[in-house]
Amino acid sequence: MNRIVTAISMTGVIFAGTQARAVDSAQPKTNKHQTIVQIVGCMKKRMSADRSSSYNAAMKACKEQINKESDNLPSGALVASDTPPKP
Repeated sequence: MNRIVTAISMTGVIFAGTQARAVDSAQPKTNKHQTIVQIVGCMKKRMSADRSSSYNAAMKACKEQINKESDNLPSGALVASDTPPKP
């Protein structure tokens, strides 16, 4: 009987843990492809503007720039309408 109660409680803990992770993953994040596209575009601009810059220096600068931009994004829902959402 104790094993059944333990199994049921462990199952509940497992499902609660997966639900908690699902809520955290609802935050908008850029996916890997979008990040790569942003870095490539940044590197093209940097390297065409300054021919003497190295590939590695441009890569490092662009990664830092993209990371700063993604850290500054506001969290929350994005609304495409002119009127603000009602509280």
